[in-house]
Amino acid sequence: MKYVAVTGGVVSGLGKGITSSSIGVLLKAAGLNVTSIKIDPYLNSDAGTMSPYEHGEVYVLDDGGESDLDLGNYERFLETRLTRDHNITTGKVYAQVIAKERKGDYLGKTVQVIPHITDAIQAWIERVAKIPVDPARPGVEPDVCLIEFGGTVGDIESMVFLEALRQLRFRCGGDNVCHVHVSLVPVVGAVGEAKSKPTQHGVAALRAVGLQPDLIICRSTQALTRSVISKISSFCMVPSSHVISVHDVANIYRVPLLLLEQRVPGLILNALRINRMPPDAIPQWKELGDRVEHPSKGSVRIAVVGKYTGLSDSYLSVTKSLHHAGIACDAHVDIVWIDSSHLEPETKEKSPKAHEDAWNALKSVAGVLVPGGFGDRGVLGKVLAIQYAREERVPFFGICLGFQIAVVEYARHVLGLEGATSGEFDPEANHPVVVFMPEISQTHLGGTMRLGARRSLLHPHTLASQIYGGERTIVERHRHRYEVNPEYVDRLQAEGKDGAGLFFSGVDDDEKVRMECVELGPQAKHPFFFACQYHPEFLSRPLAPSPPFLAFVQAALGRFVRKDVPQKDSAAAEKAAAARRAAAATSGVRLPSPLTVDGARAPHSPLPAVSPAAAGASSASAAAAAEAAPVRLSAALGSGPPSPSTSVFGEAKRFE
Repeated sequence: MKYVAVTGGVVSGLGKGITSSSIGVLLKAAGLNVTSIKIDPYLNSDAGTMSPYEHGEVYVLDDGGESDLDLGNYERFLETRLTRDHNITTGKVYAQVIAKERKGDYLGKTVQVIPHITDAIQAWIERVAKIPVDPARPGVEPDVCLIEFGGTVGDIESMVFLEALRQLRFRCGGDNVCHVHVSLVPVVGAVGEAKSKPTQHGVAALRAVGLQPDLIICRSTQALTRSVISKISSFCMVPSSHVISVHDVANIYRVPLLLLEQRVPGLILNALRINRMPPDAIPQWKELGDRVEHPSKGSVRIAVVGKYTGLSDSYLSVTKSLHHAGIACDAHVDIVWIDSSHLEPETKEKSPKAHEDAWNALKSVAGVLVPGGFGDRGVLGKVLAIQYAREERVPFFGICLGFQIAVVEYARHVLGLEGATSGEFDPEANHPVVVFMPEISQTHLGGTMRLGARRSLLHPHTLASQIYGGERTIVERHRHRYEVNPEYVDRLQAEGKDGAGLFFSGVDDDEKVRMECVELGPQAKHPFFFACQYHPEFLSRPLAPSPPFLAFVQAALGRFVRKDVPQKDSAAAEKAAAARRAAAATSGVRLPSPLTVDGARAPHSPLPAVSPAAAGASSASAAAAAEAAPVRLSAALGSGPPSPSTSVFGEAKRFE
């Protein structure tokens, strides 16, 4: 096994993840099978219980692992499927060592950081590096493992991992470990002078722990001059050809091209003594970068209405998925961030300007997306945003909590169920249309949700079926502990006989009682109203956008046409997918990540047939209910949204 270790110096947030992913792209272009590992030096077992404001989004893997967002970069760039073990944390390592000590595996020895912790880290790396991760090459062990060391050189919590790297390199030999160090070269002063001193100090700190980098990636706002490169080379004892200037570029898809221009793949292949020709070009990435910078079909404004909008990394996979869909549509997606709490009447009293700005922003967009989240802050604002999108026929897409809130909104404002809400916000609600899943722990938060890749069945002749191209069975990643209350399902779609109201178009493939997708029927004349319990953003790729995101962006651009798509033959689709995988494994050609785990389609029980007319909701009784219901949101808006008479957590939202 060959390893490429990536460390960072001076400050965090330099782009080690993008650098590692870009190196992986270049090595794959050379015909190598590449995997990746992310090391996080915090004591948490994983990122599952961390606030997005602390660490960005929690990225969910096929096996249910809740990991660092950099694993999302690896999967998107390298089109791999990683596992929870590809994210190593201090908490995981110490828990493993302590568990072994309790079992007596150390035979009475004093358990210490060196050698027991460092040995555990090395053993973990060597074990995980051999796990096949490329869907196009099932069962094939990787050739090269990228290891990104989180944090910054010099941090006390990172020292044990750097020591483990030193030992790994000594034990495996210098020809099997290439060390890449990412450092900041700030540009200061009115004349824009690049300063190399921080990089010099960072490399000095590395040498103090016995490590000498093979390559230095210099992050800067501008390309480095020869004199600066020469100075870094001289003081850091690295050949000038191995000092790589990575300045700010228009989009991240330019980074692999920038590294290729400076012969990085050849340098790494030589360092690892791998007898492969480095790639001459990566045309698909050049085309990708060009399409991002120069879309030929305009732009579209899409609102992301959430509670963590103060940090865009909180919804990193969502934003990436929107951009992937934009690339496929050859259009630029302009994301408008809206703090959902600013849409609420309470904000109007405290901060009228923020309230007015939020509503003006919502009214200016061509599509509304409500992503996942936890907690009751800003929930009323999400209800209002969804009501606005439904009534004003603005394309709407809800994910996880957005799915649940869409059900709550419909129950209140269409069915007139007073007190309809989620058990997460009001355990004593009159109408708990969303409830806590019975098998989930109510005392432990970490790793206890419904997590990972789960199979869902789609009803034919529905929007969900159209979005997925007629697929009968799909697999998407989940992360939730609440679900639509099965006792309310019939009631929620009882008014859907004429195809104008709510309809649950997807269910789980296990018990067939968990609702996975919801939509408005074709007779509602809504351009696009779709929400899902799962997180499709985790399987979106630059060259293979997530189907729901693609359909949503098409709808926002006015290009989505509702139609009935013939359902695919599952057996034939599986046979064709197996043939493609076999051909790819033989030829070495990479295929886009499939919508299902390894393209597999398991046998399933047939769903009851649903006619197109029954694929929506709202009948004569619904019309009567609507007549007696409060006025529409649009009629009450005026210069701003109406004020509710009661709280979202108690009785139903009603407008006077």
